[in-house]
Amino acid sequence: MSYPIFDSHAHYDSGRFDDDRDAVLASLPEKGVQWVVNCGSDLESSELSAQLAEKYDHVWFAAGFHPHEAEHWNAEAEGRIRQLLAHPKCVAVGEIGLDYHYDFSPREMQRQVLERQLTIAAELGKPVILHDREAHGDMYSILRRYAPLKGVMHCFSGSVELMEESVRYGLHIGLGGAVTFKNARQPLEVAAAAPIDRLLLETDCPYMSPVPHRGERCLSPMIALTADRIAEVRGCDADEIRRAAAENASALFGIAL
Repeated sequence: MSYPIFDSHAHYDSGRFDDDRDAVLASLPEKGVQWVVNCGSDLESSELSAQLAEKYDHVWFAAGFHPHEAEHWNAEAEGRIRQLLAHPKCVAVGEIGLDYHYDFSPREMQRQVLERQLTIAAELGKPVILHDREAHGDMYSILRRYAPLKGVMHCFSGSVELMEESVRYGLHIGLGGAVTFKNARQPLEVAAAAPIDRLLLETDCPYMSPVPHRGERCLSPMIALTADRIAEVRGCDADEIRRAAAENASALFGIAL
């Protein structure tokens, strides 16, 4: 029997689950998924993530403001996020970071809100779940000032050199469906080179479905395909990847296996 799945990054609060959210979440354990961290992206999604964690024993959550939502950050939002971070099932500040692909919030505002949340995480001793899209320069110049860090670079999209820099800062490397994509040269290089004790598996569901499910709604059990591909490039058994990733996530987030 395969080692159970730990999905370190999900978005079951997404509107794409509005029609069957409870059925999907309730069915995960029987499909081999024993642990899920659902990540907030703003106040509303962080609050819904908390509700899901309260309802399901196998769900935990992170609270924070995604860079897309940075322009909505204010003192009131910070106060409520702090309340959520005190919740017994809140395991991280996230999803936070920089996104220069869409620029839904001004870049300077993204940087300010990221730094504010990094400060809060350090103050509370919480790990961070980081989003970095087409913003490597600014992201790493900020992270250098906050290192050493505790957290994960989610959906890692950088080079092997950036992966090594992330690890030096104390971060884990989150890998998902992108390692299965046809042109996934760089993600596979990272998957092969990353220290086994720094790897996390994630879906980013409902996004980033692995091959052969591209275009479909992603679900946590699909992590099995990601683990299989990582194991293939590392020359090991997929169960070794699943177990290591679960143990790493357990240690990072303080979730018992």
